[in-house]
Amino acid sequence: MRMIISFAALFLSVVLLQFATGGVGPLDALSGFALGFDKEQIGLLGSAHFLGFFVGCWWAPRLLGSIGHSRSFAVCTALGAMGLIGHTLTNDPYAWAAMRIASGVCVAGSYTVIEAWLNAKVTNETRGRAMGTYRLVDMGGSLGAQLFIAVLPPAYYVSYNLLALLCCAALLPLTLTRASQPETPKAPRLRPKLAWQCSPLAVAGVIVAALSSASFRMVGPIYGQEVGLEIDQIAFFLASFVLGGALAQYPMGWLADKYDRRWVLIWLSAAAVISCLITMMASQTGTLGV
Repeated sequence: MRMIISFAALFLSVVLLQFATGGVGPLDALSGFALGFDKEQIGLLGSAHFLGFFVGCWWAPRLLGSIGHSRSFAVCTALGAMGLIGHTLTNDPYAWAAMRIASGVCVAGSYTVIEAWLNAKVTNETRGRAMGTYRLVDMGGSLGAQLFIAVLPPAYYVSYNLLALLCCAALLPLTLTRASQPETPKAPRLRPKLAWQCSPLAVAGVIVAALSSASFRMVGPIYGQEVGLEIDQIAFFLASFVLGGALAQYPMGWLADKYDRRWVLIWLSAAAVISCLITMMASQTGTLGV
């Protein structure tokens, strides 16, 4: 409990950041649908976000090594807030894509800072509990962000302003905490090739998971619209996706410890394909079926 209290400000920043950045993807998809964007343009918004995410993964460690944790978090969060507010200035899909790059940098950079802070402060005796609590808080915030879509009208400036306010609010707990920030680390170099050399299967699994889950976040709201779901029903549909991932964390970890992890990945992939097929067949069975 003492460990959780010591990281309370950090975890509160995580929740607020998830509410802000976790909701913008589905909101963009629904807003684009309402504004008459075609599917390619809506897909471009999701791709732009992950282009920004890639830039953030490359840039954030260098920024962290130059100015420290708190300032790096402030820079990344400010970029995210600017991207959210910028949505209210124009309805051009390509301008929105540029703003989604900023939100991608925000997410990658902010989480790099948060996880670096956690890893610098925990010990081997508390690392498992700290990271488990962090993942629980993170997934809870993501679940809340999907449900938040139910009360955010698409293509409405107040919706984006509200997300921008939450993004700005994420600055407060981390920057006002009395806990000392970790020492500024040396700026590391991003080395994707090293990850491939250590575990090609893990890299392939991450790529497949990223492509599928990222696509679902953008395509899911469109699918919900086309099968006749209301906005609040789409929110529950997206939230069930996040909830399933959260509930699977411990059982899949147990299986991975007990059996060959390669086979666990293969069977998880097969289960994902089957669930997609069932969802397609259930499209005419109503909200609960979908």
